[in-house]
Amino acid sequence: MKNRPLIQRGFTLIELMIVVAIVGILASIAYPAYQDSLLKGRRAEARTALLELMQQQERYMTQRGTYLEFSNLNGVTTPAAAATTFKVFSGDNAATPSYRLSATECAVGVSLRDCVRVDATPVRTDSVVGVLSMTSTGVKSCSRNPSNAKLCWP
Repeated sequence: MKNRPLIQRGFTLIELMIVVAIVGILASIAYPAYQDSLLKGRRAEARTALLELMQQQERYMTQRGTYLEFSNLNGVTTPAAAATTFKVFSGDNAATPSYRLSATECAVGVSLRDCVRVDATPVRTDSVVGVLSMTSTGVKSCSRNPSNAKLCWP
């Protein structure tokens, strides 16, 4: 009998390791870009929620002659009536919000009859923008880059 050539099937270990290295490099580039896209989407959602909250505050102002101050820390809204009057979070549901919304007076000594500031505080840390803010007078800002409003409110 003649010696028949051995037929190779499958991949060698080196070929497999090269493919794994390429996939790892692609994943290390794609994952941070994906996370950045998610963060930008959450920020856009928070800006929209702030605009909606400001509209609700303006409606409240025309009906009652003052804005309503409330806080939303750790998912507990005070006063509790604010949670039924306003949307106090941004995201799909209140159990897992992206941002928590709150409303305070614009500055110390400024009455809620004159001005209100609404804030969107991120649940997860946002090292670029931080807390998004908007006042009833139209001033928009953020806590991490207050001088660069275009970064916060493009």
